[in-house]
Amino acid sequence: MAVAIDQPVADFEAPATSGQTVSLAGLKGKQVVIYFYPKDSTPGCTTEGQGFRDQYAAFKAANTEVFGVSRDSLKSHENFKCKQEFPFELISDKDEAICQLFDVIKLKKLYGKEYMGVDRSTFLIDAKGVLRQEWRGVKVPGHVDAVLAAAQALNKA
Repeated sequence: MAVAIDQPVADFEAPATSGQTVSLAGLKGKQVVIYFYPKDSTPGCTTEGQGFRDQYAAFKAANTEVFGVSRDSLKSHENFKCKQEFPFELISDKDEAICQLFDVIKLKKLYGKEYMGVDRSTFLIDAKGVLRQEWRGVKVPGHVDAVLAAAQALNKA
């Protein structure tokens, strides 16, 4: 069952950078931003991650944790996180369980070839674990600012 606005998000547990295991239940009491991106160290994904990095203090001030998710390995994530100095954790979803929960695997085209890939998407979950906002088919410029504004507004609500 995929996520839906104003509905609780099913709990999940997944391996993340820094030797952590992230579970939604363990984050109750904090707002959560989960952003899905196609691949570590590619131009769009790097720019998006840098945006979340640069606004991280503002997200923390709004009682919001940030997590990036892709199908890359933990080793790839660790390298990407270290190189870009991301202050947040990256979740490895090699089995696509979280991708399936959030319904972000879509048919994509590149150079005339079709394949199943991650649709760049972001989700804002409130402190009670309820999905409050989603952005699908994200274009990177200005996106992090929009997510931050939504997180700040939700924190004040």
